Amino acid sequence: MEHFLASWGYVAIIAITAISSMGIPIGAEAAMGYGGALASGQLSTGHAPLNLVWVIVACVAGEMIGSYLGYAIGYLGGRPLVDRVGKYILLTHKDLDRAEHWFERRGEPVVLFGRLVPLLRSFVSFAAGLGEMRLVKFSAFSVIGSGVFCAALASIGYSLGSSWHRVVKDFSYAGYVAAVLVVLAVAALFWHRIRVVRAERASAVAAQRPASEVGPTA
Repeated sequence: MEHFLASWGYVAIIAITAISSMGIPIGAEAAMGYGGALASGQLSTGHAPLNLVWVIVACVAGEMIGSYLGYAIGYLGGRPLVDRVGKYILLTHKDLDRAEHWFERRGEPVVLFGRLVPLLRSFVSFAAGLGEMRLVKFSAFSVIGSGVFCAALASIGYSLGSSWHRVVKDFSYAGYVAAVLVVLAVAALFWHRIRVVRAERASAVAAQRPASEVGPTA
């Protein structure tokens, strides 16, 4: 990723952040930080240094492109999408009902603060689309949240400069332990989710069965 960023600069930043914001977490946070480090001019890459302001602009632009795509998938796909692929991603219509209700009451804080949480931020747009959040509100709070997050990470990378690789290496050791904990937590959550989805679908089938079993009257 670092070679891609060093070679393609702003284009690479936009591409990586867009893909991540669309719902495919591929390490956009590292790209933002490394983009800031490239702007410091202290890394030897064989390419001209980037500009910190334009790094932040590229990050936000990529975030918004991916956000609109993720929102569109959730909004336009909606319940028919859940009918087709819900069983593969463990979604039910009750999940949509909960999402719509949640975004009606707390849509703005979810989008705003969700943009500040790594990993979770990749799925905010899709959830907002499913919840049919108003596009104007979604856009406004996405820009604010993404702007704060992008500026913070790019500035951290800029301040690290030549120390970027050393700091990343130090964090990677702790990252191994964190990764194991995350995998265990995800496995437990996945198992719990399977049980919930099975129970909800069984209830839906049971609710429909009496009506389908009623035969024609004489």
